[in-house]
Amino acid sequence: MIPVASITSDIASVGYPLLALLVMAESAGVPVPGETALITAAILTKTTGQLELPWVIVVAAAAAIVGDNLGYLFGRKAGRYVLERSGPFESQRRMVLDYGEPFFERHGPKAVFLGRWILGLRTWASWLAGATEMRWTSFALWNALGGISWAITIGVVGAVVGASAAHIVTTFGLWGLVAVVVVAVGLIVAHRVRARRRHRSRAAETSEAREPSTAAPERKPAPSSTDS
Repeated sequence: MIPVASITSDIASVGYPLLALLVMAESAGVPVPGETALITAAILTKTTGQLELPWVIVVAAAAAIVGDNLGYLFGRKAGRYVLERSGPFESQRRMVLDYGEPFFERHGPKAVFLGRWILGLRTWASWLAGATEMRWTSFALWNALGGISWAITIGVVGAVVGASAAHIVTTFGLWGLVAVVVVAVGLIVAHRVRARRRHRSRAAETSEAREPSTAAPERKPAPSSTDS
């Protein structure tokens, strides 16, 4: 059996470059586990001590910002062609643009900033921002703020989980580390699902409150001749 120390040493030795590559690729639109890589790297800062949390956060934030700008550039140059060209799933692709363009026109800064914490939107937000021709100055500002905030919050959460799980990793080896990562990702996903459900519930309640009554107005009885 390979010693745990040897495995974690190998992971740590390529940790920063691999973290940068995965986060950058996910931010540019490639469906790879960039956020999971950040959580794993943050956990390693407490379980092995061979990675440092400040550097993990800096690398992740820089990679997220660079990757988002690459995704924006690709979306600006080729996004419309990819979405509008004829071929498989043409109607679905055009629908993305039909809905995405007015959405980014109204909520672009919020989508770019908050999209870092939303699964799916984190991968495609920069791409769609470019395809819908969102102003780059606005995109660059909110993208940088989002990337830095995301790296700090997710990195700190991963480090806290890692500090609590150090004994588990030492006792159960690599499978213990895998279990910790799965639990951490599961908690984050569960929190986001609950938040999304609350948001949908509030939106439905607001929509019902604004919906005008469809009932016919009550008619007043016409005055009879005896009333005069």
